[in-house]
Amino acid sequence: MFAKPFRVKSNTVLKGSDRRKLKADLSAAFPSLSADDLSELAPNKEEINVVKIYAHKGEAVTLYVLHKNPLFFELEKRLYPTVYVLWRYPALLPVFRTWAPVLQKLIGGADLMLPGVVMPSCGLPDVKQGSCCAVAVVNNRAPVAIGKAAMSSAEMHSSGMKGRGVSILHTYMDYLWAFGDKSNPPSLPDDDDDDVEDANGELCEVSQKEEYKDDDVGKCVEEQQSSGETVEDQACCGFEELSLAEKEEDKVESSNEKSEETQDEQKTPQDNRVKKVLNPVFPEEMDALLLQCFLHALKSKVKRSELPLLTSTFLRNHMFTCCPSGKQLDIKKSRYKKLSKFLQVMQQQYCLVQVKELTKGVESIVEVDWKNPQLRSFSLPEEAGVENKVLQGGGEGEAPYHPPEITTLYSVSARLEPLFLDTNKRKGTTMHPAEVRSIVTDYVKKNELVDENNKNYVTINPTLCDCLLEKSEYQEVESLKWDDLFSRTLGRMQECYQVVFPGQAPIVKKGHIEPIDISVASRGSNKKVTLIKNLEVYGLDPAAVATALQHRVQASTVLQLLPGAKDRVLVQIQGNQVHQVGSLLLDQFQIPRKYIQGLDKAPKSGKKK
Repeated sequence: MFAKPFRVKSNTVLKGSDRRKLKADLSAAFPSLSADDLSELAPNKEEINVVKIYAHKGEAVTLYVLHKNPLFFELEKRLYPTVYVLWRYPALLPVFRTWAPVLQKLIGGADLMLPGVVMPSCGLPDVKQGSCCAVAVVNNRAPVAIGKAAMSSAEMHSSGMKGRGVSILHTYMDYLWAFGDKSNPPSLPDDDDDDVEDANGELCEVSQKEEYKDDDVGKCVEEQQSSGETVEDQACCGFEELSLAEKEEDKVESSNEKSEETQDEQKTPQDNRVKKVLNPVFPEEMDALLLQCFLHALKSKVKRSELPLLTSTFLRNHMFTCCPSGKQLDIKKSRYKKLSKFLQVMQQQYCLVQVKELTKGVESIVEVDWKNPQLRSFSLPEEAGVENKVLQGGGEGEAPYHPPEITTLYSVSARLEPLFLDTNKRKGTTMHPAEVRSIVTDYVKKNELVDENNKNYVTINPTLCDCLLEKSEYQEVESLKWDDLFSRTLGRMQECYQVVFPGQAPIVKKGHIEPIDISVASRGSNKKVTLIKNLEVYGLDPAAVATALQHRVQASTVLQLLPGAKDRVLVQIQGNQVHQVGSLLLDQFQIPRKYIQGLDKAPKSGKKK
């Protein structure tokens, strides 16, 4: 669930009453916690933060954070501990153990399959289907993953230890772990690890069992490929498959195994595999990948007409799309740590680009040395196909652009919270207008507020009075028409909008969505230019739109930074091209007309543009 970055919706301090409720919920969910344990996890005199987030698939999750470490997360009204809690209380949940090489796959988003479960001498833990449980590696009781049992213990035995064992929700090294202090698991040795059984019930030594092959590891996990992505595509924590260099080392080690037996006695195969599994991508590898994507983007993506180009846009729309399949570009895992430092090196040492801060805090690439020997000698990777060359906006002749689905929502305000209390809709909950009407109708009927003499009217009770009426109306208004009741309810809620791009999680924002604004301005003596802004709101790449318009009308286009808006670009095209811009947005990009502003500025027929 947290293998990809999540979006933070809100971060507030837990109130006293909510703190008591949290303790009660923890006591009910985890009966083994004593009163002292609860006081340590939810102390009365220390600040606890409640962080509401949206996971990458759109799931609403609530985090409880103490000392900057997430301790628990709530999903579908159920509490789960994080690895930070389980490292302090390793016996809090039933624990399944697996081999160290399997951990890398779990971090990438895979579920734990029963063939990968190590059978201790005391047998499997007693769990029911859906029970919260943890996963630890052999020789260390510190859990490294949390999930839900896919079947009961009895069903695991009856299935012959085949099938999915644990559906993983959270792991060590995922983005939830990275939200904390990023500490490593403690070493908690387990005496029971000396003799263990594999899934077939055969007794074996730990050191022997650790010599897993890649095929064996594949049987221990089920990779999440429902969305067409591999586990490596989903794992955004910087973990990759063994690099080519490491694989070559493995071949050398296997060929020289006999001659190096005395050296290998001091370091077990398990130690070697754990080191490879728990170490992220080396900075040298990420540096090389970063340079490759940088040169690839400059040589095949960036055009002179696009300059100056925002560095953030260059990274998002050009460098990321040049990343080879199966790899994850992450600047934080390179020695540069920041894009600005990397570009500074490219400017000062290699003289490839020139970067300037055109506006305060916003850097742009203003010049590219196209004749630079390193850039000219760079060869594009063979696997760079059409898919990697399609711009996000989808200009003419490129992959079709799919517009987002935009829905108007309403958020419960503090004033209206009593009206929605029965349906457990708290402040900040978003709903569709139809859902609001349904809840209000049910409330009126449940409290028998329909006027007996005229069913078109609703009698105002104290709750409706406080929620919907102004102070001057308290003594005057005794009933409202149904339409008036609904309009007042929606009028006192916070209007929001939801944007859903194909294949992405919904994005909910307050207020009204900004329309694409088309305007005509004068430049010099009787010269007109057409200006277009807010294309990014609808997932359109301004550079792609500018290129498409340039081909349509055979006029020059310019990209400019939009004053007062960070990471927004203004498209300027010569002449009054409102008609052509409208045709492009309406017909090719399928943007609804109500989200385009300024179409009325098109020149009238018979007049010059």
